[in-house]
Amino acid sequence: METTKRLIECVPNFSEGRNMSIIKEITDEIESVDGVLLLNVDPGEATNRTVVTFVGEPEPVVEAAFRAAKKAGEVIDMRQHHGAHPRMGATDVLPLIPVSGITLEECAVLARQLAQRLANEAGIPCYCYEAAALKPERKNLAVCRAGEYEALQEKLTDPSRKPDYMSPNSAILTLNSSVLRTGCTAVGARDFLIAVNWNLNTTSTRRANAIAFDVREKGRPMREGDVLTGAIIRDEKGNPVMKPGTLKCTKAIGWYIDEYGIAQVSMNMTNLNVTPLHVAFDEVCRCAQNRGIRVTGTEIVGLLPKKALVDAGKYFLEKQQRSVGIPEEDIIKIAIKSMGLDDLKPFNPREKVIEYLIEDAECATRHASPLVELSVNDFANETSRESPAPGGGSVAAYMGALGAALGTMVANLSAHKVGWDERWEEFSQYADMGQDMIRQLMMLVDEDTRAFNRIMEAFALPKTTNEEKAVREVAIQEATLYATQVPLRTMHAAMQIFVLCRTMAKEGNPNSVSDAGVGALAARAAVLGAGLNVKINAAQLKDKAAADRLVAEASDMIKRAEANEREIIAIVESKL
Repeated sequence: METTKRLIECVPNFSEGRNMSIIKEITDEIESVDGVLLLNVDPGEATNRTVVTFVGEPEPVVEAAFRAAKKAGEVIDMRQHHGAHPRMGATDVLPLIPVSGITLEECAVLARQLAQRLANEAGIPCYCYEAAALKPERKNLAVCRAGEYEALQEKLTDPSRKPDYMSPNSAILTLNSSVLRTGCTAVGARDFLIAVNWNLNTTSTRRANAIAFDVREKGRPMREGDVLTGAIIRDEKGNPVMKPGTLKCTKAIGWYIDEYGIAQVSMNMTNLNVTPLHVAFDEVCRCAQNRGIRVTGTEIVGLLPKKALVDAGKYFLEKQQRSVGIPEEDIIKIAIKSMGLDDLKPFNPREKVIEYLIEDAECATRHASPLVELSVNDFANETSRESPAPGGGSVAAYMGALGAALGTMVANLSAHKVGWDERWEEFSQYADMGQDMIRQLMMLVDEDTRAFNRIMEAFALPKTTNEEKAVREVAIQEATLYATQVPLRTMHAAMQIFVLCRTMAKEGNPNSVSDAGVGALAARAAVLGAGLNVKINAAQLKDKAAADRLVAEASDMIKRAEANEREIIAIVESKL
């Protein structure tokens, strides 16, 4: 099945929002790291603070975060800093946020390593907060930042308040101390935060606030007698006793927006694993309806991870008892329409979803679109040209994807068949499994061509000296091994198609049994075609033992594929 790309987001806040040349020096450090995409730079003059957003795989993002924080400590002098926002360092906060393929706990480990490196190599004292906190009370950023920059010397010398990581000389402050210049940084890991506004068919801020208090985790103060006018109930310390709202990990208020002429419930969602976007939507709708108000749509502020929309689309499909095993773009369309994401203005997922922004940036960097984005006609033409790639390996992967698509189609038709309503979920699960196969094989279409190109790049390496020849030979062998392993992955992925097509031939919509048969034929072609690529590439390996193992594995799958195809075609023929 498809391996999800590991992506994290970093949203550092730098204590400079007025001098754009200083800000650019910092963001240049971020962009100097390969594999990092700078998404947004948002300076604020009043706060004298800039919020920067960048994403990528974990290792490049952590490196970019280090370079940016180090540069900020060099170009921002906290002794001269004044602004409206609380702050304690040139880089005030430095959170790592999981987007896909990585857990919050893994981000917390990376955050602690980053904090330690900043302390040791850049001399910047660091606190660890939220999921990365080393002390329970420091999960709260406000605890780490208490006293702000002005309390720096006191905190560095107080054993109970000193940073989690600091160089031995950090507590020795002089007028020329680098720590006086940089201040402290809070490095943390937190879940992705979505800023979302729920559009209401009212102009009443009061009623919008009432809905916000119904749902937000904090809730509203409890009152004696009348819930609106009664005296607020307080605890022994004089603090209001709160009645919690219905949505965990949310903060919300109501407001009126002149631009739109409507009131909204404005919400920050701080943990999508606890309260997903679609759950919040339904609950705000319920509470609004209880007050005679309708939610007319949803406005996403900033970016969001793809999973939030995919989970929402699947949720609404399941409520309709419809198959979730449909293309990802169709699932996202269901999410957009179900929650009214295009209520106030067009909603383009390519501009709002982090993963899509990264994909598009990578395509722009390569100055070429992936093969899988070509039309069917263009793919055939590209294959027919005199260049050796794309070749048989890519075509084999594509045949596999078509086989999986046919099996998935039969599953979806079966899930939607009149009279089979009680079986929709069963067939939906098979269709969802088929979509995973399609994604994996479509990824291998391009991966096979990239693997071939790696061999060509290795052959192009210089070979003037003996050292260059040795380096070149190692690169050729490594690239050849990889080019042998990729079609083997295609074979493994294509073998899974037989499970889907066999079940659909036996159990699926009988009107589509021939499609299940064609899917099996395509799967067999994919396995045998990829197997030929394994054999031709393995022949070039100098490690003959490894080559023999790879060929033996491929040969075994070819035999099993042929047997699977014969069995499925026999089932199909019996029903025609």
